[in-house]
Amino acid sequence: MKNYKVLAVNPGSTSTKIALFEGKTAVFSRNVSHDAAKLKEFPEISDQFDYRKETILKALAEGGISLADVDAYAGRGGGTASTEGGVYTVNKKMLEDARSGKYVKHPASLGCQLAQDFADQYGKPAFVVNAPDTDEFQDLARVTGLKGIYRESKTHALNQKEIGIRYAKARGKTYEEMNLIICHIGGGVSVTAHRRGKMVDSNDIAQGDGPMAPTRCGQIAVKDVVDLCFSGALTEREIRDKITRSGGLVDHLGTSDARAVTKMIEEGNTYAKLIYDAMIYEIGKTAGAMAAVLYGKVDGIILTGGISYDQYVVQVLTEMLSFIAPIEVMAGEFEMEALAAGAIRGLSGEEQVKEYAGVPRWNGFQF
Repeated sequence: MKNYKVLAVNPGSTSTKIALFEGKTAVFSRNVSHDAAKLKEFPEISDQFDYRKETILKALAEGGISLADVDAYAGRGGGTASTEGGVYTVNKKMLEDARSGKYVKHPASLGCQLAQDFADQYGKPAFVVNAPDTDEFQDLARVTGLKGIYRESKTHALNQKEIGIRYAKARGKTYEEMNLIICHIGGGVSVTAHRRGKMVDSNDIAQGDGPMAPTRCGQIAVKDVVDLCFSGALTEREIRDKITRSGGLVDHLGTSDARAVTKMIEEGNTYAKLIYDAMIYEIGKTAGAMAAVLYGKVDGIILTGGISYDQYVVQVLTEMLSFIAPIEVMAGEFEMEALAAGAIRGLSGEEQVKEYAGVPRWNGFQF
């Protein structure tokens, strides 16, 4: 197989990660910081395009990187209609939706825009891989006890699917042949049931569902949330922040850094141990639920994300879950590798490249 060269572009809130890959090897990697005050000058996220592009090109020039011989550009997806997972060609409709902010306003929507701009300049293809908008839920996973309110697929799709592909390949199988439970344990926690290559159920990492996480409150009894909302103790903004920014470990212990929490525990802080153990317990409990989603037919349980480096977390979850299936630790995040790997699969023909149509994959039940 040709050793394809791919530039991966992953915009975040105040920085953009870039990496140049030759095959599986990153030959250049940089986290390009953007001035937060400068970013605030732009009314819309898409207005940041020229500024981010300029800082990216400067970083590439400083690293002696030329884009002339790059085979493809892979951008972080986002801001588009929900799609099934896979590798997508950046097209006019995708760019239109990403620029408009009609679905989601997030810097990730700049990924396809930047990738396509580089691609146009050098006459090469641009791709998006397993975007945040990936939705493969089975219908049963969408239903709630309130008519008109449905569960949404919001998970770490890019890293989770890359982990699933790697895990299967190491066992001489394809991702589409396996049933897996993948637990991404980082600033947010997503626990997902992967059935034969589809993410059929998961907790919603953006809207207060599933396990407590370092910055997120996780699932709470609805009545308690209603009481809090009408108590007057917090503003609407403060309550929303506790769902995704200042809940979880931050609310209990004042930090989202699991290493700092571990240090508290080592120094004898029994409350820190209770909260940390509770977070791990909730992750294990959610993984058990996903085993039921897969009717107990689970080929493997994979722990990924930064907190999976913590041997205590691994030990406890192994004790809780190893009766279901073998536990594999693939700690860290592989987002940049996943972008490059997806583009290479598309270039080589290993995976069929899809066309974005701009039609949400699910838009309510029709009864």
